[in-house]
Amino acid sequence: MNKHPHVAVVGATGAVGIEMIKTLEKRNFPVGKLTLLASARSVGKKLKFKGQDIPVTELTKDSFKGIDIALFSAGGNISKEFAPIAAKAGCVVVDNSSAFRMDPEVPLVIPEINASDVKSHKGIIANPNCTTAITLMALYPLHQAFTVKRIWASSYQAVSGTGAKAIEELERQVEQVVNKQPVTDTA
Repeated sequence: MNKHPHVAVVGATGAVGIEMIKTLEKRNFPVGKLTLLASARSVGKKLKFKGQDIPVTELTKDSFKGIDIALFSAGGNISKEFAPIAAKAGCVVVDNSSAFRMDPEVPLVIPEINASDVKSHKGIIANPNCTTAITLMALYPLHQAFTVKRIWASSYQAVSGTGAKAIEELERQVEQVVNKQPVTDTA
């Protein structure tokens, strides 16, 4: 693969897409070129990457020509539709949705645990949800030492899982509570 790959972030304007962009920058990932993809309503927005304003372009079936790596975080339906197209165009897709997590043809990878499974990909790599990844980071060493056979777990997902608009609404509502104002919702 190219030492300075052309990277695309699908769902770039969403809460997770924005975090992906920040992580690429913070980790100093050797991005040769960054393409930001989202729905038509986000076209023209600009997001910062390494001090530059990068325009958001519309996700279409033709979006993946020349892209080496596509990071997907736009929901399962978008992934199901566009990840195979991206893979067919030659991208390595890393999908953050649930779309491919149970697909026996798609490796489900937590790099700190089973990074070598990446070698078996056929264009798409899945990752588990945040709660599973964090839990397994703690359980894997215990499994290695004691052979964990079963766990019972409950997870109470954060508002962040519902996207940027929900995070903004929560922030606004907290401010309303702090200022002793009536709490309103946008629904």
